[in-house]
Amino acid sequence: MTDTLTPPAASAPPRQSLPGRAWALVRNTWRGLTSMRTALVLLFLLALAAIPGALLPQRSLNAQKVDQYIADRPTLGPWMDRFELFDVFGSFWFTAIYVLLFISLVGCILPRCWDHYKALRTPPVAAPRNLGRLPHHFDETVDRDADTVIEQAREQLRGWRTEVRPGNRDGEMTISAEKGYLREFGNLVFHLSLVGLLVAIALGKLFGYEGNVIVIANGGPGFCTTSPAVFDSFRAGNVNDGTGMTPLCVKVKDFKADYLPTGQAEMFTSNIDYQAGEDLTTDTWRSTELRVNHPLRVAGDRVYLQGHGFAPTFTVTFPNGQTRTETIQWRPDDAQTFLSSGVLRIDPPGGMYATEEERRQNQIAIEGLFAPTAMFHGSLLTSSFPKMDDPAVAVDIYRGNTGLDTGRSQSLFALDPEMVKQGRLTKEARVNLRPGESTTLPNGTKVTFDGAEEFVNLQVSHDPAQQWVLVSALTMMAGLLVSLLVKRRRIWIRAYPADPGAGTVDQRRTVVEMGGLARSDQAGWGGEFDRLRARLLGAEK
Repeated sequence: MTDTLTPPAASAPPRQSLPGRAWALVRNTWRGLTSMRTALVLLFLLALAAIPGALLPQRSLNAQKVDQYIADRPTLGPWMDRFELFDVFGSFWFTAIYVLLFISLVGCILPRCWDHYKALRTPPVAAPRNLGRLPHHFDETVDRDADTVIEQAREQLRGWRTEVRPGNRDGEMTISAEKGYLREFGNLVFHLSLVGLLVAIALGKLFGYEGNVIVIANGGPGFCTTSPAVFDSFRAGNVNDGTGMTPLCVKVKDFKADYLPTGQAEMFTSNIDYQAGEDLTTDTWRSTELRVNHPLRVAGDRVYLQGHGFAPTFTVTFPNGQTRTETIQWRPDDAQTFLSSGVLRIDPPGGMYATEEERRQNQIAIEGLFAPTAMFHGSLLTSSFPKMDDPAVAVDIYRGNTGLDTGRSQSLFALDPEMVKQGRLTKEARVNLRPGESTTLPNGTKVTFDGAEEFVNLQVSHDPAQQWVLVSALTMMAGLLVSLLVKRRRIWIRAYPADPGAGTVDQRRTVVEMGGLARSDQAGWGGEFDRLRARLLGAEK
């Protein structure tokens, strides 16, 4: 009777515990995040994510243009705003990519630094058994013993890391030499500098600030960085509340714009006076010239000349003979011809009317267009050139309650249409005026267009890490050049007696083998190997 043996059932692998599975998930996620492949993907995503910041208007640069962009696209614009496409570099998704890239680079580079440190302390690898399989190989029999060949080769290999070892045959000696460790060092310096660049940019965003202010040229009031309120728009860093700004005062003496005959701007130049540091206590003003991309650098801040425009001047003469003159910037609506629009609100002098309510009902508002070089199509005004050669305005003049003392925010460049619709503002006149011309309203108020001044848009930028951004960028370039120019290569030399059993004379004949290997594909390594062979073995080139 034959017994049939039934093989035991295969036991199921032990089920991993929940903490073990969680730890495995964390470990695998960390390994994937800190791989060089992931770092490259995140770097590509960061560059891709920056594209909307270059194509779309950004609130940090021009909030009004963003508002206009959204108003022109009532359906798509609000959705784009929800996804922070108008504040790309401060958005949650851009920050997430930025932080993940930083973590990935740090987790990838630190182990490589440790590996490179260990490689520097490790002797060159022993000679392979068969040097003939290497990309570059040479063998020759010479009339010298093995010890002499190895010693002469070692003397010639100055600057190489060398290690002499005995071989497997009787009387055999080998020498291993390696050069080009700076290649990996340059690669690490490049990536560490990239991390430093990311850190410096992040610190600049955290502790820096940026403010934009419009200043009337030709003796305008100027400004001092006493608080964020002096700026037309202000962006403080994430941990900066706008206090503790660098004290700085600026006055704009003049502005000059150079144009090509086509109307294209060629250069903007502005002469300014400024105070900073001890100049504020001694009331000393210093002069300098601002140009596009040539900012004033003082006290850790940079003052940029970003743009310009025109500020019409109007004088309102009230029926009792009192006058009010104001100059205020108007918004350039056409970047080619600088046809500008805006509004000017003037409050009657105190005591002119019996009650405050009556005074409010006689405020003056002037709204319309300004052309630096006027061209009329009938009564319609447009501009033919951006330079102020023949200025004129086309304005609507209103009388009534302009809302100056209501406490409600109003547009600097347009009247509230609801106030006109409700009859709180009444249109008194629509006129075209050139400098010196005036019009008189039915109640005897006279409005005169005096001309226009130019204004400049200045940006004050503070970035405490800007020097480190420059240092990191330069170090990145240096590391990249080293990693591209330095070649990592190895050579091995094996020397052994040609015939160990022969007499004394034959024992001096030595077989010398030499093999070379480049750690990376580099043009020119073959020629260098031949030159090394000629120098080390005394062969002809």
